[in-house]
Amino acid sequence: MTDVTRGDTLGDAGEAGVLAEVFAALADQPTAGVLVGPGDDTALVRAPRGSVLATTDTMVRGRDWLDEWSCAEDVGVKVVTQNLADLAAMGGVGTGLLVTLVAPPDLPLAWARGLTEGIAWAAARAGVPVVGGDLSSAPAGTVTVTVAALGELGEGVARPVLRSGARPGEVLAVSGPLGRSGAGWQLLRAGAEASGQGRQGPLQALLDHHRRPLTDLTQGPVAARAGATSMIDVSDGLVRDADRVARASGVVLELDEGSVHSIADALVPVLGQDEAIRQVLSGGEEHELLATFADPAAVPDGWVLLGYAVGTDAPGVRLGGRRLDPSVGGWDHFGG
Repeated sequence: MTDVTRGDTLGDAGEAGVLAEVFAALADQPTAGVLVGPGDDTALVRAPRGSVLATTDTMVRGRDWLDEWSCAEDVGVKVVTQNLADLAAMGGVGTGLLVTLVAPPDLPLAWARGLTEGIAWAAARAGVPVVGGDLSSAPAGTVTVTVAALGELGEGVARPVLRSGARPGEVLAVSGPLGRSGAGWQLLRAGAEASGQGRQGPLQALLDHHRRPLTDLTQGPVAARAGATSMIDVSDGLVRDADRVARASGVVLELDEGSVHSIADALVPVLGQDEAIRQVLSGGEEHELLATFADPAAVPDGWVLLGYAVGTDAPGVRLGGRRLDPSVGGWDHFGG
C-alpha cells in the first residue's frame, strides 16, 4: 500500500510531475493492440472487428468511497472492475482504458501514484492497457476518478448480448456469489475493522470484496457463446438490475426462493439470515453477471440457476409470487 502521509502534493509536483508518476506506474502494462499510447493528444487502438464497445464510470470521494475505509489502490481496482464488468455484460472484452483524475492541489502525490498502481494492477489482470486520460484541478476536498473503457466483442461472439432479449420460459442464472460487497459495506459502517473483527477470515473477505470487487470477467464472452439471451452486470443490486432486464424484455423474472437462500447461506454466519438475504437481493457493487438462457443445459459451469422468466402484462421481479419493488434497496446515485 502506498504511503500517502509523506512527500509532495499534486500542487508541489505540477502537472508534469504528476504525469511522470502516472507513467512510471504504467510502465509494465500490456500494449498489444495499442498503436499510439499515452503521451500524445489521443490514443490509437486497433479495432479488428470493426466495431467498438464503450462505457464509462465515475467514482467520487465521500460518495463512492471513504478514505477511512479505502486506500488509493482500492479505488483504482474498483473503478477498473466496474467498467470491464459492463463490457463483459455485453459479451465483450476490454481493449483500452482512459483515466481522468480531478483533484485539489493539496492531494498527496503518493495518492495519485497509488491510484495508478491499483488501476495498472487490475488492468494487467484483465490484459487491458491504459491508453490515456486527463488531469484537472478541483476545489478543496473534491476528488473524482473516471474511467472510460473501450472494448470489442469476445472471440466467437457474433453480436452483443442486450438487456432486452429475455423471453418467457427461459432460465435466469448468475455467474457467482451475491451480497458480498453490500455485506462488507454494512460491516464497515458498523465499525468491524475498527474493532479488530476485520482481521478474521470470512469477515475480512467481505470487507476486501467491498473495497476491491474482483470477478471473473471472462464469463461475459463465455455466457454469450453459450447462448445468453440477455445479460447485465449486477452493480446496483440483484432486484434493481434484474428489474432493468425484465422491463427491457417485457417479462417477469421469478426468483427461486431456495436459490436465493442458498446464496445467502455463505453470509449468514457473519450477518444473520435476514440481513444476508437482504444483501443478496439489494447489495450493490458485486459485478457478477446476471443472464437468461433459453436452454438450461447451456448455462455455463459455475453459474447458479436463480429463477426463470414468465410472460406478463406487468414486467418486473418476483420472489415467492410477491412482486419486489426495485426502488427499495440497491443503489441509486441520487436517491441513496
